[in-house]
Order: sequence, then C-alpha cells, then structure tokens
Amino acid sequence: MGLTMTEKILAMHSGKDEVKPGDIVDVEIDVRVARDFGGANVVKNINENDLNIHDPSKTFFTFDTNPTGSDQKYATNQQICRVFARDHGIKVYDINAGIGTHLIIDEGLVYPGTTAISTDSHANILGAVGAFGQGMGDRDIAVAWSTGKVWFKVPATVKLNLTGQFPEGIFAKDIVLNLLSEFGANRLLGYSIEMAGEAIETLSLDERITISSMATEMGAINIIFPPNEKIIQYCKERSGKEPLVTGPDENAAYDKVINIDVGKFIIRVSKPGKPHDTVGITKTGKTKIDSAFLGSCTNGRIEDMRIAAKVLKGRKVAPGVVFKIVPSTNSVWDQCLEEGIILTFKKAGALVSNAGCAGCAAGQVGQNGPGEITVSTGNRNFPGKQGKGEVYLASPAVIAASAVAGYITTPDKIPAEPAVFKPSEKLERIKKAKEAKLLFDKPTSVEGRIWLIDFDNIDTDMIFHNKYLTITDFNEMGQYTFDNLKGYEDFAGMAEKGDIVITGKNFGSGSSRQQAVDCFKSLGVQIILAKSFGAIYERNAINAAFPILVYKSLDKLSIKDGDKIHVNFETGMIKNLENGKSTITNPFSDVQMEIYQNGGLF
Repeated sequence: MGLTMTEKILAMHSGKDEVKPGDIVDVEIDVRVARDFGGANVVKNINENDLNIHDPSKTFFTFDTNPTGSDQKYATNQQICRVFARDHGIKVYDINAGIGTHLIIDEGLVYPGTTAISTDSHANILGAVGAFGQGMGDRDIAVAWSTGKVWFKVPATVKLNLTGQFPEGIFAKDIVLNLLSEFGANRLLGYSIEMAGEAIETLSLDERITISSMATEMGAINIIFPPNEKIIQYCKERSGKEPLVTGPDENAAYDKVINIDVGKFIIRVSKPGKPHDTVGITKTGKTKIDSAFLGSCTNGRIEDMRIAAKVLKGRKVAPGVVFKIVPSTNSVWDQCLEEGIILTFKKAGALVSNAGCAGCAAGQVGQNGPGEITVSTGNRNFPGKQGKGEVYLASPAVIAASAVAGYITTPDKIPAEPAVFKPSEKLERIKKAKEAKLLFDKPTSVEGRIWLIDFDNIDTDMIFHNKYLTITDFNEMGQYTFDNLKGYEDFAGMAEKGDIVITGKNFGSGSSRQQAVDCFKSLGVQIILAKSFGAIYERNAINAAFPILVYKSLDKLSIKDGDKIHVNFETGMIKNLENGKSTITNPFSDVQMEIYQNGGLF
C-alpha cells in the first residue's frame, strides 16, 4: 500500500522507504524553534547537559508570546535567549516580528514536505502548506537542537473528504468549528488528519492556516493539506526550493475515510470553556459582550483583518465594549497600514497592538477580567486561558459585528443602535464571578506522605501490566498499580489517598498506555517526583492534569521513606516537614499549569 502525506514526510526524514502507523522513528527536523515561552528552559537544558548546536542555520528563537516585554519574567527569558543566540550564531525573530509559526511559513523556512518543531503547541499549523509541524516540550527541543533529530510515533491517518460548496457567510473559522462540532475533542485523538475533496481547492493559505491551527483542539496530531499550485508557488517564491511532498500516494492506506458535505455547515460559536462545545450562532441569544478580540495564530492574517475592516468601515464599536486587534506578523501589520485598514480600525474605536500571539498567550492585549464576556478569534477558550472571564470563539466577521452591536451577532444583523449596558449589569456579573468557584482555582501545592521508590527505568508494564489493559473503568485501575514491580506488589493495598511517590530516572518508559497515569489518580496519589520521565508518559500525565515534577537532587532534604513533604508546583520548592529542610526544583511550566488548572487537555 502507498503512504499518506504525513507518512511520506516522516519516512523521507527518517531515511526509510516507508513507515506505518505505530512505528517509532528518529525524524530529522528541518526547522527547530524555541519561543520566549519555553526558550529559556531550552537554553537551560542545553547548558546543563553540555550540548552543542547541531546546525545553527536550522535553529531559531521567536519572541511572540510577549512582544511588548510587559512582563518581567518574559523579559528575563527573552534576554537569556538573546545572549545564547549571540554566542551560538542563532537567528532571533525578536519582539518586532510576530508569531513564529507564521514567520517560518512566510520566510520560506518551511515548505511542502519539510518538518519543524517548536515550543508552540500549535506548530501543527504548518500542515496548511503541506509541512509536518509539532509542538514539543523544552527537553525535546533541546535534544533536536543538539542532534537535529527527535523521535516520533507515526500516527494513523484519517482522510476527511470535503464535498459540496460552502454556504454564503461561512468563513474558515466556521469550517473548523463545524468540524469540532462533528468530531469533538477526542474522536480523532492522535490521528493525522489529511484534507481532501473539491471543497478544499478554493481555500487560500490564510484559510488553511485557520483550519490547521485548531488540530490541537481536536486532539489530532495535525491537519495537513495537499498544497495546490498557489500554495506551491507561494512557498517556492519564499524558499527558493521545490516541494518535497505534494500529496499522498494514489494507493495510500487510511485508517478511515470520512465524507463531509460542507453545504450543511452553519455559522458557529464555541461556548465558554470548551472549543469543541459549538452551537449555531442563533443559540447564543444575542449575548451581551464586554470585549472582542481579533488575532492569534488562528485568525491574525491579512484576510482576517480585511474581513473585520469591511464590517467596521463607517461604524463604531459599541459603548462599553473594548475591541482589541493584534495582527499575526509585522508584515501583516504593515499591509494593514498600507491598505488603510489600521485607520479603519482606529476610526471605529478599536485598539491595535503590535504583532504577536496576544491574549492567547497571556502576555499581551486580550486578557479579560472576572465576569467579563469576550468574543474572540482565538483557538482556545479554556477557563483562565484568556483571563478570568468567559470567552466565546467565532470568526473575524462575527467578532467585528459583535463589537459594533454590543452582543454576539452576524454582519447582516447589526442593529441600527447598539446594545447598551445598564450601570448595574457589569457590576453584578463581576460580583457573581468573584463568588463562583472557578476551575482555575485548583491548589498549586500539596502535602503528603512519601513512598521513596529509588529505582530507575520503571516502565509502564511494571506500573500497570498489559494484562489489565482491557480495564477502562477509572475507579478499577488503582488496585493494579505497581502490581508487576518487584517488592511493591502490595503498593495499592498500602497506599493512602494523598500519598506522594518519589522515584528515579526514566519513570514510565515503555508503552503509551494512559492507565499507567490514571491508576495513580485512581488511588489518590497526589504527585510523582522523578529524576526524569519517559517522554510519552510525561505528556500523558501533563495532559491528564496529573501533577509530576522533575528533580535534579533531593539530597538536601535528607528524606526517608514515610516522611511527610510539601511540594509547591508554582515555585518548585520541596520541603521535608519532618526536619524543615528544603530544596528547589523545576516548577510547572506555563503549559503544564494551564492544562492542570483546566482539569486536563480537553
């Protein structure tokens, strides 16, 4: 059988004629990116492990999460990266450049058939040009910087065949929200999604970017488009290179082929809390808004700006509504200036910021406060992601129309007079929000009795043996924890809710089974501390909102089995409550904390 697009790219970059789903391959990475988000940790990993840079010409920093430098921690991280870049001949796309995943497309660093990784979880956006991109943690990035390669498990591919014609008023954001409505956050979990059908042929690069960027919210590895002639030409002009892959083999083998009639698509909005919880816009009931946001890697391109400007032309943002606009790159910003779009935005009463990720990354304009209702073009609206208020996701057309109307609506239904808040309305909403117990108020420190299991390479079969893999009931999993670990066969019977496990290197190596994480949650274990974790296990634990921390040394604590300790996720401080001794280890990363506070990836 032939290969899908993703399989062709991974085979080509691992020196193989073919690969199949489930294969673990060492993939050569053409473009290796660290952002200001996670970049300093990449530097730390490189320095602490005495690693070299494999190829500086393929290695980049992109400062996109806080291009205003408004946060001292981000400013410090950026400077750490700048110094490292100067010392190693690494190019920096600094705070004046924009979103890294967009830059590497527009700069011709990626083109059809290439590979790229970034500390950006939306690096799979590169599927828009037929490239393979993945977001990874700082350890993976550091290894790739040093070796030029990273291991990857070849995913199975689902082919989505889009047929028919899109109805009037349907934009790219509506397309992906309709797909999310169909497949949710986990029906296509772990799949590579390959787009096909006559309906995709007319999609522009900007539209493909919007759709590919939300593969993460669907739980997919990527959404990849076979590039048409326009995309190929665009990439050739910028890279000066011919595409490596332009489509799947004719006899490619897919795990599933799903036909979708796009003629049935409707204008959709994601309700607060879950990107996949979408409804037709008529069901939002003219929800009043406090703010609107246009931007992010999903909808910050020039076409998005033009759509919004067309709606805003000759209109004003509603009283009491703040409209924040952030182009994805400086080039888009300049184009908006040249076309008079910036002037249209300003005359309408919108705030236009410099290019970057904006509110999505909590480092720029776009955040909202308790009780605030925002309608946004972002890709995520998890509680706490874009502030402490509620966030609806929608297309640029809906965002602009809503900003003018004062409530969620479409361009054809903007009222002659905008909705106006009564003075007490917002105050009442803020009061209720402050009183509510929000999901992101989860504790950031724990105390408990420790199990000191001083072994390295405890694999997933030792943790949760494969003979129990048919067990899917979470409540039944705990009883089998460490059932196959010599000396700890009775762990499950002796462990108590609130216990803490401390172990050695490479904990959780082996298979990808989620039960090896969930069994500890089922038992009530609060956190696992290890010198290192198996890569898949680490991702599984973080995505399941199960606390794990990596420590370098606990010698200062003078701990013994059964001691009670205190662990702070935010600071990395670990204190032995028996003797008062303490030490500092790496705290939760921003991504880990975000997922933990959200209660899991979904």
